[in-house]
Amino acid sequence: MSMKKESPWDVELHLAAARGDAKRLQVLLDSGRVHVDCKDKTGTTALFFSAQGGFMDIAEILIKSGATVDSCSIDGGTPLFVACQCGHLDVVEGLIAKGANVNAHMKDGATALFIAAQNGHVRILEMLLAYGAKAEAARTDGATPLWIAAQMGHDHVVRRLLKAGAYVDSKRHDGATPLFKAAHKGHTAVIGELLKYRPNLGVLPNGESALHAAALMGHMTVARQLLGVGADPLLANQEGITPLQLAMRHSQSQVARYLKEKVRARTTAPPQTC
Repeated sequence: MSMKKESPWDVELHLAAARGDAKRLQVLLDSGRVHVDCKDKTGTTALFFSAQGGFMDIAEILIKSGATVDSCSIDGGTPLFVACQCGHLDVVEGLIAKGANVNAHMKDGATALFIAAQNGHVRILEMLLAYGAKAEAARTDGATPLWIAAQMGHDHVVRRLLKAGAYVDSKRHDGATPLFKAAHKGHTAVIGELLKYRPNLGVLPNGESALHAAALMGHMTVARQLLGVGADPLLANQEGITPLQLAMRHSQSQVARYLKEKVRARTTAPPQTC
């Protein structure tokens, strides 16, 4: 395909695809003035625009005319990626049926499954998994689909990924795990799902624990959840600071009082007898 500058006819083809105008699209394709895979300056094709708009009928016309199903834009994204991002389930299904690669990745390593997880599209995520998408495929920074779903607060996606075998303690290159990010953001429903799979409650490779994150941000419900499964309010991070001290330093008074009560209860509890 020629990499010449986008012509007015190319622009028209892209607009017809983006608007779902099948009649105009067919006229342009029949004219011989445009290549079905012509790209704009960002490397985007008509098929990409049709997928973005949710127009599977347009996508089928383009593919029938020879469009490359996995033609990628400048960042490596394919039509399947944008369909996953925008939540167009029928387009995702149609593109996969036409041979789209479910494990292709963008320049930053993100896969279609990662994009679906990031945007909370659980039905699309389930379809990708059914067609062989890899649950552990990580972005170049180490973030997995589970990690990004936890950060974004998509508990239904987190539940599905864990059921599919996603590793609960997967971590980004900075050492933060899904539990840590969910605790930092205050996503209690996500934490509830993660705790079913016994995640690491101790000091992580980033030098902190999930309870430290909750204490820092003042997330009271999260602190209760974590202490309820054995998190230690006196666990020191890499700087020797405990969650209790962290809450006090950052004026998170409610969490600080709660952690103090738990520490006091633990130290005054009568010894157990055999």
